[in-house]
Amino acid sequence: MELTLNSPLDMHLHLRDGEMLKNIAKFSAQEFAGALVMPNLVPPITNIESLLSYKKRILDAANDNDFKPYMTLFFKSDYTADFLEKAKPHIAAIKLYPNGVTTNSEGGVEQIDTKKLALIFEAMSELDIPLCVHGETNGFVMDREKEFGVIYEQLATSFPKLTIIMEHITTQASTELLERYENLYATITLHHLLITLDDVVGGLLNPHLFCKPIAKRYEDREALLKLALNANKKVMFGSDSAPHTIDKKECCGCAAGVFSAPIALSALAELFEKHNKLTNLQAFVSNNAKNMYKLTPSKKKITLEKKEWIVPSSYDDVVPMFANQTLKWKVKSKI
Repeated sequence: MELTLNSPLDMHLHLRDGEMLKNIAKFSAQEFAGALVMPNLVPPITNIESLLSYKKRILDAANDNDFKPYMTLFFKSDYTADFLEKAKPHIAAIKLYPNGVTTNSEGGVEQIDTKKLALIFEAMSELDIPLCVHGETNGFVMDREKEFGVIYEQLATSFPKLTIIMEHITTQASTELLERYENLYATITLHHLLITLDDVVGGLLNPHLFCKPIAKRYEDREALLKLALNANKKVMFGSDSAPHTIDKKECCGCAAGVFSAPIALSALAELFEKHNKLTNLQAFVSNNAKNMYKLTPSKKKITLEKKEWIVPSSYDDVVPMFANQTLKWKVKSKI
């Protein structure tokens, strides 16, 4: 049994920089036609010069694979309409991080005041630049995303022409927001479709499944599955694959992030087949993203076959999701 995916896209990807970039970019470049690359480096990508330089490093690390990095800027409250107009040809979106809520988000927005930031959001609306948001407050860890819902509602109603992507949603409350506001969209990760908080801390602590936003309850996972498996047009795949070396994960002060890039398509095929929704995978991993972002990626084809394989224990000192476990689908060819 085989499955061919046309122009698969990962619309939320962390590629890091330096040696880490060189080691892990190839996994996404081999199996995806393109990916929306997050800008939270140290220092973050906040200007066109650093963005173009980073894009070149990504392409170099992609090893001649047919792969397009869709670049993003790290949202700053002092961006001007003139700057945004100059940046538009080089970016697919701008990513907003509340200050300090996740990895390398220092320097993010202290307070998302729709009135004070109105000129930026209005300029983005007119230029048709999507706003991607890490939607969490600094409240209790299980409530952070739900609390942020009020801000999503303010943004959606105050700027109805602004395309807003709720990144890596994890709650039933977030899925309900999608139905209420025409200009709200969302990415969903592989790990949030598969795990709950039980898998992270319910037994022995599993640091390689610790991420932000943290996995939630069973009813939250079911709400996400309903959207993804039925290929709801307002959601798309974004892995949020976030590599950290073993010493940064298996330690006190464990870094947040799940590394799923090498196994994402295989695990998604298995999940969708399990629920008899394999025909909907194409829309979830490509078509919906192309429509939302108005993308024309390459006509790369990835063929998977129903063949068991064992996921390696690590890739260049980074432990992947499903390490040492057997997956039922494997990438056979990339054209």
